[in-house]
Amino acid sequence: MNNIQTRTIAIFAALAALMAATRFNHFGSAVSLPDASYAVFFLGGLYLARSSLISVAAFAAFILEAGLIDYYATFIQGISDWCMTPAYWFLIPTYGSLWLVGRWFALRYRMEGRGLIGLAMVAWAACSFAFVFSNATFYLFSERFASMSATEYASRVVQYYGSYVSVALLYIACAIALHITLDIIARQRAHSRSEVV
Repeated sequence: MNNIQTRTIAIFAALAALMAATRFNHFGSAVSLPDASYAVFFLGGLYLARSSLISVAAFAAFILEAGLIDYYATFIQGISDWCMTPAYWFLIPTYGSLWLVGRWFALRYRMEGRGLIGLAMVAWAACSFAFVFSNATFYLFSERFASMSATEYASRVVQYYGSYVSVALLYIACAIALHITLDIIARQRAHSRSEVV
């Protein structure tokens, strides 16, 4: 197995573990981290999208993981099934949009200098779109808000925008900081080896 394959497997495993550890609680608590799903799908597109085949397989695996975690949480642990409506299926395009934006960025820009500013803006836009899209489809297709106007629904949901998006951006920032740190260490090691030789 070469370095790229090893790195891809390590990133996939780390993202899968992050989703498994956090998906049970949207906002976090004293004993759990907030949900990292938005960040996982964005970072998956960013890091696992070099090959179309790997990208599609990894995306499908994360969708399956999210569904299995939700099934376990609602039907086995007894956590509220409030979100289990026909609108739940719209999480696939929600997460797909995050994945595609991450992939789009990875194929066009580098994560250094101005690229990092662009990455921050793109991540914010992608997470904001995902939040709006998932909540709009929940309003339209969940069959839970027939008596509530769209304006009233939006006014209730907007209070969660900051926490959803800022949490996702924090996870993404931590991943990018780790990426940069590991890259610096690798360069220093390569430089040290070249000096020894």
